[in-house]
Amino acid sequence: MPYAKAKDGTMLYYKDWGRGDPVVLLHGWPLTGDTFDDLAIKLVEAGKRCIIPDRRGFGRSEQPWDGYDYDTFADDVVAILEDANISQPVALVGFSMGGGEVARLVSRQGKGRISAAVLASSVVPRVVQGDDYPDGVPQAKLDEITAQMQTDRAGFLQTFLKQFYGVGFVTQPISDGVLDAGFHQAIMAGARSTYAAAQAWATTDFRGDLPAFEGIPTLILHGTSDKNVPFEGTGKKVAEALPHAQLITYDGSPHGIFETDKDRFARDVVGFLTQNNGRKAADQSGSAIPLTAQ
Repeated sequence: MPYAKAKDGTMLYYKDWGRGDPVVLLHGWPLTGDTFDDLAIKLVEAGKRCIIPDRRGFGRSEQPWDGYDYDTFADDVVAILEDANISQPVALVGFSMGGGEVARLVSRQGKGRISAAVLASSVVPRVVQGDDYPDGVPQAKLDEITAQMQTDRAGFLQTFLKQFYGVGFVTQPISDGVLDAGFHQAIMAGARSTYAAAQAWATTDFRGDLPAFEGIPTLILHGTSDKNVPFEGTGKKVAEALPHAQLITYDGSPHGIFETDKDRFARDVVGFLTQNNGRKAADQSGSAIPLTAQ
């Protein structure tokens, strides 16, 4: 199993599947890279090479005390790509919290290094409500989530995952097995990393990263009934800020569209990347430029 060493020495687990144009799949909170197993199989079958990390503190990666901020997360991805000997432009797929890593990598690396971007149920451009961002989630709601986690993390995660997948009294778009698998992934994370990463995705403002998406093919996927990361304050805002981006909404779907809408999700991502992830760096900036940590 491949492990890369981050700048601070943290060992980062990742899967390296297939051959071809590289695609990095960045999972959401509080899950692991296993989120993307089904999608990665489809991408490999379509001729892509998939790099699938477990974020620091989650899954099989180490659980340091520090480093739960988006600059560090972006540098961790760069360390993984260097370990995998990937220097050509990469496509980025970020689900939920992983969308923030996509945004930060795009702004720090530029279109010479990023060939395409997918934001799925993403936290970009901002989650928390503010005086200049009325469409966000109220801070009191985020504080309530933190309190629930700290009181009973395991119980919170079980309840959270039901909302994540749109499970209700009369609706259950996924099986109990999917819920169990999600809980297993989530509980693997340390308590410190679970809390600190939640603070990062809840409070980081990515609006300053959005201008860097200009010239990079971008796909936005979001469920219209997402209660975890509501579409109106995230995906809709990104689509308004990036006129060149392609927006696909999943009518009535919850947050975890990679499971609830698995076949459609795979078709949308594979189709988009097959069309847009074959470009060489020369088409974008004149020469291939390796990704670099900052």
